[in-house]
Amino acid sequence: MTTVRNIAQGVRSFTSNAFLVDGERTVLVDAGNDFDAVERIESAGTGLDALVLTHTHPDHVGNVGAVVDAFDVDVWGFDPEHELVDHAIDDGDTLTIGDDDHLALHTPGHKNDHLCLYSREGGILFAGDLVFANGGFGRTDLAEGDREALVESIDYLLETVDDDLEAMYVGHGPAVETDPLYHIELAAQSARMG
Repeated sequence: MTTVRNIAQGVRSFTSNAFLVDGERTVLVDAGNDFDAVERIESAGTGLDALVLTHTHPDHVGNVGAVVDAFDVDVWGFDPEHELVDHAIDDGDTLTIGDDDHLALHTPGHKNDHLCLYSREGGILFAGDLVFANGGFGRTDLAEGDREALVESIDYLLETVDDDLEAMYVGHGPAVETDPLYHIELAAQSARMG
């Protein structure tokens, strides 16, 4: 059974959440920044098969080098031109994270290379910085930010996920394990209002 742990839990620095997903294929979704990710993965006792990036903002990729060096894993992300990305993930690709296949959704607006990863069978969504708990959504005031594209990406996410969604793991703040679809719908409304 897939287990999801936020190895950045309790870190007091400029970092994203970083999710260690244990199962048939143990994957780290985002590496976080400015904490000892390697020690936290080692203490989980799971090993590591791959590192997948939702996007390449510094708070999500700062620990990539250390994780790659320690576990000799490849890095997967949307933009194969980025120096940290070994393998491209395109919109519509499927990849195994933990025990479940996840559909990759290209969701720009916060950053051009942003991905969400959705497992219908597992009921799990890794939302990166597209949407957050309580209707929050990703910033659009940074380089490559685009509010209109963000709204379109949230709509794309809403068209893809369904009522089987049980848990949404986000780039910042708490995971949403009660009615995550409602939180995405709220984000769609909030993003339109700004």
